[in-house]
Amino acid sequence: QLVESGGGSVQTGGSLRLSCKVSTYRYTRYTFGWFRQYPGKEREGVAAIEVDDLTTYGDSVKGRFTISQDHAKNTVYLQMDNLKPEDTAMYYCATGGNLKDFDRALGEGGLPPDFDYWGQGTQVTVS
Repeated sequence: QLVESGGGSVQTGGSLRLSCKVSTYRYTRYTFGWFRQYPGKEREGVAAIEVDDLTTYGDSVKGRFTISQDHAKNTVYLQMDNLKPEDTAMYYCATGGNLKDFDRALGEGGLPPDFDYWGQGTQVTVS
């Protein structure tokens, strides 16, 4: 089970840190991805991290967002700095796939395969 938290409302230029707590041990050595979804649109990848801390980011968040993980706490984070109104979305964490497919999907569009385990999402609003 994945549980996101940390969303909220901030002003342009502000920061938020999202957390994704992993409660099922067998997922803790998987690749994790953060996704976001705008109203009426499909989910899109934002960032992902492998078990050995390799990462990838979407172009729109590079240099502003940082994904990290704490294996001892079974938690994946998304530090979001210099937030913009266009970052307003529902944010989800997911696992099950791999970094290579996530990175390919960032370039080609669509969702990467095998990210089958999702949290309930947390809303981020930037005004």
